[in-house]
Amino acid sequence: MTDISTFLWFDSAAEDAARFYTEHIPGARITGITRNPDGSAFVVQVDLAGHALTLMNGGPGHPFTDAASVQLVVDGQDEVDRLWAALTAGGKPGPCGWLTDRYGLSWQVVPAELPALMGGEHAAAAGAALQTMSKIDIAAIRAAIAAH
Repeated sequence: MTDISTFLWFDSAAEDAARFYTEHIPGARITGITRNPDGSAFVVQVDLAGHALTLMNGGPGHPFTDAASVQLVVDGQDEVDRLWAALTAGGKPGPCGWLTDRYGLSWQVVPAELPALMGGEHAAAAGAALQTMSKIDIAAIRAAIAAH
């Protein structure tokens, strides 16, 4: 059997980040912590709603970039709004549903219906609307499609 997980290198905040993520993301939980002799976390394993993450405190020198992100596909605008607020607290919003959290990790918070709206004959209108957004507003995308 092959296991696949995403491995993330933190300077020193892996355990704090894991606790933050599991507090805000439904179905997420810490599954293990390997500690250094001084009691600090070295490796933290997280189940992020069925996706395995390994967070390591490896020290400085390997910052995150937006070239890689964690995508959260969620049901409805209320969940987009809730997660956006939680993950941007101490972080910063980006374009088209991207954001950077307080630890520097990039995320995409995407409503589940977005892919269907972005395809077919209305793709151009939906895409144009999306490109004006930071946090995704699904009602505004629907309105752009209806006006097209």
